[in-house]
Amino acid sequence: MSWTPNAHAGLMEQAMTRKILKMAATPGLISLAGGMPAPESFPVDEIKAAVDRVLTDHSATALQYGVSDGYQPLREWVSADLAAKGADYPPDQILITNGSQQAISLASGILLEDGAKLAIETPTYLAAISTFRPSGCTFVDMPCDEDGPIPAELRRVRDARFAYIIPTFQNPAGRMISAQRRQAISETAHELGLPLFEDNPYGELYYDGEPPAPLASFDPENTIYGGSFSKVLSPGMRIGYVALPKKIYGDFLNLKSAVDVHTANLIQLIVYEVVKDGFLTTHLDKVRARYKVHRDAMDAALKKYMPADAVWETPAGGMFFWVTLPEGTDTGALLDTAVKAGVAFVPGEAFYAVDPPKNSLRLSFVTVSPEQIDAGVKILAELLR
Repeated sequence: MSWTPNAHAGLMEQAMTRKILKMAATPGLISLAGGMPAPESFPVDEIKAAVDRVLTDHSATALQYGVSDGYQPLREWVSADLAAKGADYPPDQILITNGSQQAISLASGILLEDGAKLAIETPTYLAAISTFRPSGCTFVDMPCDEDGPIPAELRRVRDARFAYIIPTFQNPAGRMISAQRRQAISETAHELGLPLFEDNPYGELYYDGEPPAPLASFDPENTIYGGSFSKVLSPGMRIGYVALPKKIYGDFLNLKSAVDVHTANLIQLIVYEVVKDGFLTTHLDKVRARYKVHRDAMDAALKKYMPADAVWETPAGGMFFWVTLPEGTDTGALLDTAVKAGVAFVPGEAFYAVDPPKNSLRLSFVTVSPEQIDAGVKILAELLR
């Protein structure tokens, strides 16, 4: 007798996410790779106070089994927050998850199987690719321009089960889809009967003005909306949520219940205690101010050091710069050399499901100081030259 993995276990990508986390923890290495919030942004004092209140006033609930849907006050808070952004999902259509990554996993388990088509942006979030891939789905690229998926071209992917889109400060490209384009995408998808999955972990990290209303605001019954507290509070707490069309909520709830019964009550209550009285408003102002300095430092360093044939757009928010280099450049082959020289990045090919080009890379700016950003970009530019 032997252990026999299923047919799709071998389709998982090389564990780039683990490699990124390992590089981020390497002493002396300037890691421009990790998509992690700055530890200095964690509201430690507020979390400590929330833990004390939860264990003093709500210990029986916090330390007991809970319902699979999630802690009701937190679901109500999420519903109200989405309503303020223009997206109408009542609390009974909100499911609290173990990070927004679980929402992607649930969608994969419910909506995809062998041969089913999944429409994606190119490039797109690498961990989403690796989460969707074991379903055996077939990835199809949505034609895109600098403003995101082209609405008229969505007809090419109309037979996909759904389209996975990150409209706001996209990982990895940093792109923000305009309000007009969002409306056109939503209206065209509705006309075609193409469901949408809007992933929005970065939407609160804006530096040049608040982003447009979410895709979900136009057609919530045709849109799954995934959100997270990882980038605004702490990724270690692993609290996310998914807002769902009523028609499929029960399917997601059933699979969530089968997978892990429920998200940890203790952490849900702590998150709710922190956010319930408007703390995020002032907290995020400070986070945005900090990250904007880092964003501007990276833009300045790229302009100062990068070869003239390198191309990038300055992101209006989020955590990433996407740099495209001339054809023939192999950033994957460059990575080991760069790490030995003291700087890490993520090769762009990791963000493509099929036929990846090799001449791009992603740089993250929020977890390193402006001085480290300058030094790291200088090293990288010298290697590219």
